[in-house]
Amino acid sequence: MEYITFALAKGRLAKHTLSLLEKIGITCEEMKDEKTRKLIFVNEELGFKFFLSKASDVPTYVELGAADIGVVGKDTILEAGRKLYEVLDLNCGKCRMCVAGPASAREQLNNGSLIRVASKYPGIAKDYFYNKKHQTVEIIKLNGSVELAPIVGLSEVIVDIVETGSTLKENGLEVLEEICPLSARVVVNEVSMKMQHERITKLIRDLKKVIPDD
Repeated sequence: MEYITFALAKGRLAKHTLSLLEKIGITCEEMKDEKTRKLIFVNEELGFKFFLSKASDVPTYVELGAADIGVVGKDTILEAGRKLYEVLDLNCGKCRMCVAGPASAREQLNNGSLIRVASKYPGIAKDYFYNKKHQTVEIIKLNGSVELAPIVGLSEVIVDIVETGSTLKENGLEVLEEICPLSARVVVNEVSMKMQHERITKLIRDLKKVIPDD
């Protein structure tokens, strides 16, 4: 039997995905050993392989065929811009990608001013401002706490993930525009979808039945 390989984003999402897979009869006991140093985990009987990776690498593994299926956040999929099929919303890890900043920046967003935008997601920021708003902006890539950027005058606004908005509020910032809703998604390699169509579509169908409503 040919294996179907999963690339799972490390952490809570991997655990959540494995618990969903268990509900449809796909298990991988050796992944539960937290002391293991193994990188690839196999269920020989069912013909599945699993590996954990950094979230930002999951779309790369899937597009280039090192994994047939990946599970990762929509933010990572959008930022990576890889060619793959997004087939299922797991309805977990829900949040929003937003433009945020001080209330005073709202006018600059509305009148199309040339502003600076700080973000960990320059690809998403660029797509939103250039292709959807048609506003020319200067995008600054940051890796740390982007909320700091408008406070110290590095940028007028930020593009970032917002869950509750409490961090923004504490720092005198607010959501000014919503870009898109985010949650965990299942992605599939384009060739794998053709070559392993029956097994993959059955897996997607089975998963749909066990995904919680909210």
